[in-house]
Parts: sequence; C-alpha cells; structure tokens
Amino acid sequence: MSAIISVVNLCKTYDTGHQALKSVNLEIKRGEILALLGPNGAGKTTLISTICGLVSPTSGSVLVDGNDIIKDYRLTRKDIGLVPQELSLGSFDRVWDTISFSRGLFGKKPNPAYIEQLLKDLSLWDKKDNELMTLSGGMKRRVLIAKALSHEPKILFLDEPTAGVDVELRKDMWKIVNRLRESGVTIILTTHYIEEAEEIADRVGVIAKGELLLIEDKEILMHKMGEKQLSILLREPITKIPESLARYGLVLSDAGDAMRYTYDTRAEQTGITTLLQALNEAGISLKDLQTTQSSLEDIFVKLVEEEA
Repeated sequence: MSAIISVVNLCKTYDTGHQALKSVNLEIKRGEILALLGPNGAGKTTLISTICGLVSPTSGSVLVDGNDIIKDYRLTRKDIGLVPQELSLGSFDRVWDTISFSRGLFGKKPNPAYIEQLLKDLSLWDKKDNELMTLSGGMKRRVLIAKALSHEPKILFLDEPTAGVDVELRKDMWKIVNRLRESGVTIILTTHYIEEAEEIADRVGVIAKGELLLIEDKEILMHKMGEKQLSILLREPITKIPESLARYGLVLSDAGDAMRYTYDTRAEQTGITTLLQALNEAGISLKDLQTTQSSLEDIFVKLVEEEA
C-alpha cells in the first residue's frame, strides 16, 4: 500500500521556545485508518495542523499525495478535510448554505445531490434550513463533519471528533468513517477514547512530548507489547498466598477466591506450567482458569509512563 502522506524530520518550535514537534517521521498509507494517541500537549494537534498547512513547520518536509504542503499548498489543501476540536461556526448562517459555501471554497462545482446525501448521513437533513446558532453542540459537531467532507477529500483528519458528544453521534460517525474507508478515503484521527482506536484503527501511533514514540499495526502492537493475565479461580477461598508461591508475584482477590498471575507474551517461558505444579504442591485446588490480554489503553499508558 503506497503512502499518501510522507512526513520527514518534521520539527516545530513556537516563538515562546516550546518545541511542539521533534523530528517526526511518519508515512501514512493510502486508504488506512490511523489513530494518533497521546496525552494533552503531546503534539497531536500541531502535527495535524502542520500537515493541513495551518501551521508552518520550523524544519522538515511534508508531502501529501506527492505534493509539498508549502510549495503546492492549494493542491494539498484540496485533498484534505479537517474536523477541528473547536466548534468554530458562524451564528446566523444556515446549515445548507454553510456546507455549500465550504464546498465552493475548494473550487468544487455545486452538487446538491451530494450535499443532500451528506446531510442525511449525518442526521442533519431536517435541520438544513436552521440557523447554526439554534443547533445543539452535538448538531454543530455534525455540521463540522459535513463541512470537512463537503469537497469530497481524499484524506480526512478528525481531531478529537467525539470529545463531549453523545453516544448516538459517536456511533453515526464511526459508521460514516467505515463507509469513507471503503470508498478509499484515508482517515487520521486523534482521540482520548482509546477503545475507539482499538475498534476501528488499522495502525496506531503514540506521541508524547512532541516525539512519535512508535507507529505500528494495531494487532502487531498488542501482540508485541501486550501482557496477559491468568485468573486462577479457587475451589476454596484462602486468606493469604503461601510463601512457596511468592516468586510468582500472585495477587489475591479481596474475597480470597481467586489469584491473578501476570506474564509477558514476549517471554520464551510464561512460567504457567511450573506455577500450576507449585499450586498443586501447595495443596491449592483450582476451579477454573481464565486469560485476558492487555488492552490498547494499558499499552498506551505504559509507553507514556516510560517516556515520562
């Protein structure tokens, strides 16, 4: 799969001296969904804004579909749709006029049928003649999404798109994202809802303090960096873990009817076989065994903590 966005040694230092991006290198594949995760102030929005041409880089380069974001600004911006975090909309404009005007700004010919379908997909059709000031926050967020898609971009950036919105909008939005991906649109999103990244992303990037810590296929990342936990359910509760089992780092449940054993999936030996033998020798009778895999959130927290 070819790259539609290439970022090379991208740096951004603001006039205050704050270095928001530090030699970021990134290739985004055509047609993929990439989730960018990072704490507040990590550089996610600066990275997106730079690729979109809204922030000037201090050094480095960015190509969008082979075109330089500075030399070929009009060409690259035409390829991109952006849903920003802020609800920045006029008060007295009407929904239909706002979306149609946004399409025209990118040099696209009028296409009422496309705008109509877009508004229907976003549950905005019955609000098409409403002034923006009369809409709820969730409806305004839908308008921002419609504006970003009005010119039929190849690439869609979603900067914290579901922060503070209702569950219904979140579900509607991910349906639209999946449809766009099926049509070949490349989607890059930043999110604090890590479960959403885990649900829909093909690859995951983690940013902290302006540095891209990693970028990896989601499944490979979870396999390489995930820990597994073995829950050992006991037939009879115990009050404490025997000394003979101390080296396994077992954690006893409050009720004393289960123990938890954590092991690294990357290790050559998990230690489970010897643990089960040790449990038997200690006279502990087992009722059941269950395993769980670390979530993407666990991995993200671990990476950021290591960077700190």
